[in-house]
Amino acid sequence: MKILVVGSGGREHALAWKLAQSPRVQLVYVAPGNGGTAQDERLRNVDITEPAALADFVEKEQIAFTLVGPEAPLAAGIVNLFRSRGLKIFGPTKEAAQLESSKDFAKAFMKRHAIPTAEYETFAAAAAHAYIDSKGAPIVIKADGLATGKGVVVAQTLEEAHTAVDMMLSDNKLGDAGARVVIEEFLAGEEASFIVMVDGKNVLPLASSQDHKRLLDADQGPNTGGMGAYSPAPIVTPQLHARVMREIILPTVRGMEKEGNRFTGFLYAGLMIDAQGNPKTLEFNCRMGDPETQPIMARLKGDYSKVVEQAIAGTLDTVELEWDRRTALGVVIAAHNYPDTPRKGDLISGIPAETADSVTFHAGTTLADGKLTTSGGRVLCVVGLADSVRSAQSAAYETINHISFDGMQYRHDIGYRAINRKHDAKTKAKGKH
Repeated sequence: MKILVVGSGGREHALAWKLAQSPRVQLVYVAPGNGGTAQDERLRNVDITEPAALADFVEKEQIAFTLVGPEAPLAAGIVNLFRSRGLKIFGPTKEAAQLESSKDFAKAFMKRHAIPTAEYETFAAAAAHAYIDSKGAPIVIKADGLATGKGVVVAQTLEEAHTAVDMMLSDNKLGDAGARVVIEEFLAGEEASFIVMVDGKNVLPLASSQDHKRLLDADQGPNTGGMGAYSPAPIVTPQLHARVMREIILPTVRGMEKEGNRFTGFLYAGLMIDAQGNPKTLEFNCRMGDPETQPIMARLKGDYSKVVEQAIAGTLDTVELEWDRRTALGVVIAAHNYPDTPRKGDLISGIPAETADSVTFHAGTTLADGKLTTSGGRVLCVVGLADSVRSAQSAAYETINHISFDGMQYRHDIGYRAINRKHDAKTKAKGKH
């Protein structure tokens, strides 16, 4: 069979890489793909992004099914279009994708269905400033629409909060995405990514993971699309997993169906877990996370093409996933001046070949005349696999030591929370004896 993956990032490279491992799969097309997908003989880039043209391509090539990576085509209704033409596709409809494409829609939905989340109000005008003054800082300012991971400001001071609102509403820096802002209470705690596959009714959880949003070590610097992730996330205990399914995921799937927006596709709940272990929903995404997909796919065993087929057929209740027992840890290497205006065109060298404990996924890369260069903000995601978080971290950074391009930047502490948690637990245990 032939499969199409829509997108060009590290998430799409990881999904295509996993699907291509199936003995049933002849070829995975990636539209438009990147420099990494161009170098893999099992994958083929297709320079098409317009949904109707993609549907034409799928019909012409007799592609078995399409998997959508990024949020923009989903918000634009690619699933609606494909289904109207009788084509198999995994993802939410435009209406269901509002869980991600509108922060206001998502927050109002959570309120209606008593799904735990931060208190909030939505504003389209100057009243936002008075609300901020009444609530105080720290406080969270979010652009209502899609802003590619850059529409959230965690303001530590009132001045920062007012500046963020002006940037979104008055200065129009985020375009239509910032036409309205959602202002939320600040939640303290530890974040985790909880991603499931949904077939409209049945829910299949994927392995837990934890993302690192800030640019610099120790969670300093500006928010980014994500600088690294690891799986599994020790904070997601079996008890917490059950609670998230019961209080957040299942009420969301049932609530969407009840309101006439039956949800199919990946559902990603970004969680904040407080010191007492209580989870609240920071946001929903209607797709796999990036960079969470890279370590998750690196750990997934078995034929993933069969899993996606079952999801499209509505029979996820018959699927059991098998996971590599090892930890997978991915470190993002970003371009010079990311996340502001990343520099493009820097020559990349030294990426080692894939091994049993290391694989490098491409995102912002392009291949021309045999030369691999940077073409986006997040350039690569290097995944290490090992028996502990610390060892997986070492495997990833050992691979990074071989890679080179001008201006490359990355964090040196991906996985630090899990490592510190283990250290703290050992210290406590010693104290008991």
